[in-house]
Amino acid sequence: MSYPDARYFGEHGEHSGTFTMAGRTPDLSIGEGGTQVHYLATGGSTNGAFGLYRWEMGPRPSGPGPHFHRTMTESFYVLSGTIRLFNGAKWADGKPGDFLYLPEGGVHAFRNESGEPATMLILFTPGAPREAYFEELAEIANTGRQLSPEEWTDVYLRHDQYMV
Repeated sequence: MSYPDARYFGEHGEHSGTFTMAGRTPDLSIGEGGTQVHYLATGGSTNGAFGLYRWEMGPRPSGPGPHFHRTMTESFYVLSGTIRLFNGAKWADGKPGDFLYLPEGGVHAFRNESGEPATMLILFTPGAPREAYFEELAEIANTGRQLSPEEWTDVYLRHDQYMV
């Protein structure tokens, strides 16, 4: 394993860090009383390096079914509550401090079935435009729009989501 190729060629470094402060309004709400999403770092803001999101799930059962991605890895780190995590072979109750990593093609899923709020970090590498997917899901959930199986397939294909 070696360091990747240089991406910065300046001599003295830059003052270019950005803060995302706690307590700010979520960037996105999905479903009534459901999930609040905070865009901590998007693929666009990290020059494609990664995307990091705080996912605050309400007490109602929610989360995607088993799926995989072809273009990016995905990782989950549980901050609070209990989140059911699926690694493609088995489900486990993720508690604070638990971590799940999936390489490209790794089948996975997550669900909050605890009846209590739960929060986790979701990390994608490299940084993909996942906000567009999250925002499309929010629009569907928040308007109550019903999609046909063909429409869901189109949504998933446009966002590198392959349901199993």
